[in-house]
Formats: sequence, C-alpha cells, structure tokens
Amino acid sequence: MITSMLKPSFFALVILLTAVACSNPVKLMERGEFDEAIQLSVKKLAGKKNKKTKFVKAIEESFARVTKADMRQIEVLKKEGREENWVKINDITRRIQWRQNLIEPFLPIYSEDGYKADFKFVRIEDLELESKAKAADYFYVEGKKLLVDAERGDKSAARRAYDQFARISQYYPVFKDEKELMKRAKDLGTVYVLFKMENDSRVLLPKDFEREVKQIDVRDLGSEWRSVHLNPASGLDYDYTVIMRLTSLESTPDLVKEREYVEDKQIEDGWEYVLDERGNVRKDSSGNDIKIPHKVFIKANVLETYQNKAVHVGGRLEFYDNDLKELVSTEPLSADAIFENYAATFRGDKRALTEESKKKIGNRPVPFPSSEALILQAAETLKPIIKDKIYSSRILI
Repeated sequence: MITSMLKPSFFALVILLTAVACSNPVKLMERGEFDEAIQLSVKKLAGKKNKKTKFVKAIEESFARVTKADMRQIEVLKKEGREENWVKINDITRRIQWRQNLIEPFLPIYSEDGYKADFKFVRIEDLELESKAKAADYFYVEGKKLLVDAERGDKSAARRAYDQFARISQYYPVFKDEKELMKRAKDLGTVYVLFKMENDSRVLLPKDFEREVKQIDVRDLGSEWRSVHLNPASGLDYDYTVIMRLTSLESTPDLVKEREYVEDKQIEDGWEYVLDERGNVRKDSSGNDIKIPHKVFIKANVLETYQNKAVHVGGRLEFYDNDLKELVSTEPLSADAIFENYAATFRGDKRALTEESKKKIGNRPVPFPSSEALILQAAETLKPIIKDKIYSSRILI
C-alpha cells in the first residue's frame, strides 16, 4: 500500500527534476549542449538589470567552448581538401554568425556582482562567403556530372541531378545557368506516358465513347516525375504507352416482365365489446366496459411491370515499355451500365401493401434508353477505374 502511494510522487519528482535540468543553462552546458545553453541564458538575461552570475558565466563559457570546437572542425575539414566539405564548412560558419548575432545586442553583459563576460568574436564573414560560393559550386558540378548519365537515359541520375541543382537555392537565388540545367534534369528524369484506346470488340462504338473515356484530369494521374498525356505531343518520345483495349461489348435487348401477386395482412379495424354468456357487456374490476381490438384480413392485388436493359464493357489496360518495345503489365477492365424501372398498379385495400410495393405504385413504364446512351454511361464508369490503375501502377516510374 505504501509503495503504491509513493509511486505517483516519485514519477512527479523525476519529471520536475528533468524540467528543471532542461531549463538550467549550467546543466545544459555541462551536458555539452552549448547552443541550447546560450539560447536559454539569453532568454533568462534579457531585460533584467540584476543578472545572475551563474547564467552570465554559463553563456560566456558555452560561447567560448562551442566557438573553439567549431573553428577546430573548420580547420580539419579544410585540411581534408574535399570539395563536399565546403557544404559542412558553410553550415558551421552560418551557425557561428547566428550565435554571435544572438549575443551582440546584449553586450556588454555584467552580472549582479559586477562580473563582465568576455566574448571573443571571430571574423567569419569572409569564410562564410567563400564557403557559400564553393558549396554552391560543388552542387553545380555534381549536378552536371549526373546530367551526363542522364543524357544517356538514366532517369535516376537525372532526378539526383535535379536535387543537386535545387540545393543551390539555399545559397543563391540565381547561380550561373542552374535554372536551365534544373529544367533539363526535370525533363530527362520525367517518365512520359501516352494513353490510347483501341477497340477490338468488333462492335461499332458511339463516336463520343473515346472522348468520354479520355475526359480524365491528367493532373491527377501525374506525379513529380510522371506526366501522362491523352494526346501525343509533337517531338516528344514517350517512355510508356498505356492502351485501353476494348475486347467485348454486350448489350441486352429491351426486357419487359409483368407479374401479378397478392399481398395481405391482418390489421386492427376498430374495436368490439366483450360479452358474457348472457350477451351483456363484460366489466373490468373498475366497472369499465371491456373492449378488444377488432381484427380483419385485408388484401391487395398488385400488377407489376419490370423494365431492364444492360450493357457490359470488358477489356484490359496494357502497359508497354517503349524502350524495350514489349508489353510489361496487363490489368483487367470492366464496367456495367444497367437500366431498371418498376411500375405497378393495384386493386384492393392499399393498407395491405408492403413498403416496397408502395414505392412502385404510381410509377409508370418509361421509354428505354438507347444502347448508345448506356455504352456512354459505361464509359463514365470506366474513367475512375482507369485513373486509379494508372495512378497506382508501379511500372510507370
């Protein structure tokens, strides 16, 4: 019992001590979290006349130690002589500059005891500019190297080249001809897909069928590295062709069926008195007349007319790799368009009708839609199916 009572207090204490440690610049400095210690110290010292000595010394020591470590790392990276190191060097110089800019507005910093913090700023501007230029040039050169492979048909290299050029923007909004090179890398890295339709059903299609199928928003089919076209663009070599091949088109004749059926039920229709053996009305214990529901059987004769007509469209999506000149994947396709209509009349007591029959009563037979209209309706049904299969295809990458 005592143990269970102590547990909440113990965990609360742990949480409290953790929060205190995280909000203590001295503790952060001791853990080597110098930038965090500097940020927290600045926050605690800002606007205060009586600055605690421990916080002033914490920001001073944290600044000195982290600056020394950064400068040492810069020297090591420069001595290695690797071009990619300029990216890391620029990151470090930016961090040094950010740190100095954070502290500078508060200088000089005195504690309540008169202790003055000593901050040795470093002149980092020239190195920051040099490293920025060399880091940007590094990504530029790497991107151009990758473009060589991209020009040979390596789309993966083109995409990596694009990423290299894109990273230059963190240093310069415009750098040499990197915008044009990015555009070239984008073009080389994009998979271009042409969607076509072919009718192998041996059935003459309505003239608007293909137009209806192709009313797909291609923006929903594409991705960062895929572009789908519904009509061929002049001068563009397509990587893949997706063919919707229609193989079957079946249409049923106009169907009319009539049937007659009876619906009946027992219902309560008023009430009647309960009589005793002498023919007198029975009384309950309170002296009231005893009445019971009067039940009767009712029925209705229903004449139903059912109309039906259907169209079934079947086929497949064929994915062709134009470089390999071969079929690489096939997906089945099918869609149905169904016309149904119920009409009914009745004779008898309407109360006998079920809810289902009531819905049909009053409806009348209507003209059948044309086969062409149903085929176009099936085309409308096919569109989201085609769209989903193209979008989710792992072939078109």
